[in-house]
Amino acid sequence: MRLPKVHRRLALVCVLLAAGLARAQTGKTSQKDLPPSAFKLVAVTVTGTERYKPEDVIAASRLEIGETVQEDDFKQAARRLGDSGAFHDIAYSFQYAPQGTKLQLQLQDSQPFVPARFENLVWFSDQEFLDQVHARVPLFRGQVPVIGELADQVSEALQALLIAKGVPGSVDYVRAGPDQGPLEAVVYSVSGPHIVIRHVEFPGADPSVLPQLQSAAERLQDREYSRSSLRTQGHKFFLPVYLTEGYLKAEFGEPEAKVVESDEHETTVDVSFPVNSGPQYKLSGIELVGNKVFPTQTLRQMIREQLNQPANVVQLARDLEYIENLYGTRGFMAAKITSEHQMDDTQHTMSCHITIAEGDVYNMGELDIRGIDSETTARLRNMWTMRNGEPYDSSYPERFAEQAYKQIAALKNSKADIHESPNPSDKTVDVTLRFDIQP
Repeated sequence: MRLPKVHRRLALVCVLLAAGLARAQTGKTSQKDLPPSAFKLVAVTVTGTERYKPEDVIAASRLEIGETVQEDDFKQAARRLGDSGAFHDIAYSFQYAPQGTKLQLQLQDSQPFVPARFENLVWFSDQEFLDQVHARVPLFRGQVPVIGELADQVSEALQALLIAKGVPGSVDYVRAGPDQGPLEAVVYSVSGPHIVIRHVEFPGADPSVLPQLQSAAERLQDREYSRSSLRTQGHKFFLPVYLTEGYLKAEFGEPEAKVVESDEHETTVDVSFPVNSGPQYKLSGIELVGNKVFPTQTLRQMIREQLNQPANVVQLARDLEYIENLYGTRGFMAAKITSEHQMDDTQHTMSCHITIAEGDVYNMGELDIRGIDSETTARLRNMWTMRNGEPYDSSYPERFAEQAYKQIAALKNSKADIHESPNPSDKTVDVTLRFDIQP
């Protein structure tokens, strides 16, 4: 069987060392003539690694200063380091002397490493985990290599910590990252205990937005605790609270859980969501370019933000969506509106540059009506006034459906699913109306 690179390297070094020893000892004292003190490990030198301290490498090798050693001990130590995945090349050399044995380890760090994340291990703080796992797994400093056994060693250490704490459950991990993309993190979690949220706090929050944050956090009460879920909730519900008030550089830290009470079936936690509000920015100017169909004044009136007021980028995004929809009513189905925010960190102001690419006019294409009988379908076709080849109006299908509900008794309790299919090749829009008749 062909050995992995690190083992081939070890095998080659061992052969060379053995030959060198034999030559060095020819005509001189052999190993068997050395005193017992010569086999006592008195020093270990570590070179080559930029990631680890020598004491961490020595601890991971399981060699101890003062113990009696043979070359097999060095081979096993090197293999332990190699199996961890932390190093992609390992070599060693050693020297016997009457005063004791000196070992030199030459290492090359492997790449890449990714962060270790703790999903729902609420019984320790992150720093406690880092410190206590490091004490058990010396090569763990918050990151793990993408190959090797170090990730498993961390999992075993976490399991041991929970057992010592009297926490039931099984620790496992997943390698997280995008589909077809690189590994981004190794995420550790415990299965078994039911962990629920009682209360959410926001240390560092600006008093002016704290009531809104607390209101948004009510949705999290009595939910299962999960850090990844909380990050999503923070981005979706908490950050917009700040962006609405002009705190454009607000940042939320990692959520931390504190155990309130715990038994063998359920653990209740309070969650701390630290926040750095940053400065509040005001809107200093809005510039519109690229618009030809609608006058600048008309579009500017659709933007609710006022100059010299807090820059509400959430409302601004909604307003630009309304403008894009307005273009759809004139057939500009491919219109694209982009905005660039320029912030002055000295004056704490923001100006907005809006670019409109209007594109081409799309015309009405085919109309497809489904879910109802042929007689009602024919009646609806007669009611449809936007004819094939006319400029498309994206607001018309919804207005048409509302009209149909009122005028046709059979559709009174129905709901229409409207699907628009723009065709870039011939600049048309096909419309499908699917009616769901409710009993």
